[in-house]
Amino acid sequence: MAIEIYNKPTIKYRVEGFSFFICNAWELMLKAYMTNTWGEPSIYYKDKTNRTITLENCLQKVFSNEKSPLRRNLDQIIELRNTSTHFIVEEYEMLYIPLFQACVLNYVNKMQELLDVDITEIIPQNFLTLSVSMKTLTETMIRAKYPEQIAEKFLEKTEELEPMISENNQTFAIQIEHLHFITKDRSEATSMLHIAKEGETGVKIVRELKNPNVTHKFTMKKAIKEINQRLRKLQIPYEINSYFFNLFNKKYNIKENELYCFVHRQYATPSYTYSMQMIELVVGEIQKNPEKFNENLKK
Repeated sequence: MAIEIYNKPTIKYRVEGFSFFICNAWELMLKAYMTNTWGEPSIYYKDKTNRTITLENCLQKVFSNEKSPLRRNLDQIIELRNTSTHFIVEEYEMLYIPLFQACVLNYVNKMQELLDVDITEIIPQNFLTLSVSMKTLTETMIRAKYPEQIAEKFLEKTEELEPMISENNQTFAIQIEHLHFITKDRSEATSMLHIAKEGETGVKIVRELKNPNVTHKFTMKKAIKEINQRLRKLQIPYEINSYFFNLFNKKYNIKENELYCFVHRQYATPSYTYSMQMIELVVGEIQKNPEKFNENLKK
């Protein structure tokens, strides 16, 4: 319901509707997990046995680390849900969409991890992506459109969330990026440009700009976890471990290929992080023959 409301173009209360229903979904999912794990009494107040505990209480019990990106993401959305009936502006959509998209993906992952339910069997994968408004947003526009109290509240929230988005990983917020590459093959291009010989303004072409925190965000431990999650979703009866992960690295010279691996050399002993392309490569190779993957890799 949260996804359907958010992706309907004519609805004006998308932010309020999404925050309400996604919180409801998390609460029901966590209470199902608590009931399965600790019994039905665990979801009720001890002194009020006819009343179930809140979503905040569920989070404290299931995800005890308050500083984890998942908890911080949900804390922000719960706060939005609690205040949205009193204080909301349409532009909140552009501010919260990175958190909303992360929240949807977190929910999908935790349904698989905690309850062994694959959401993609109920909702196709392509429908789990939320639509994004491409309108620009500036302080001047907000102040011109809204009274001072509303504008100040919105700008305060913007100032609070922006550093949190940059400091946390994709479990907290999915950032939207536009990446541009130059190619001579017109069939690969989505837009065209040309260099004018008589142009007055100089142009500098940046060949490559890489932020490994974005392009190569997986440590070995996180890469193995992501690979195994994907294999479970594909119903492939195989789990990779660190031994075979390292064998795969050697076989395919992963650490020599910048597309798959980034080498951090700021310390005497280098460390390595891996890209999504590397994850996809491993999963693809396992898919070909999961029964003999280990045997073939050893050979």
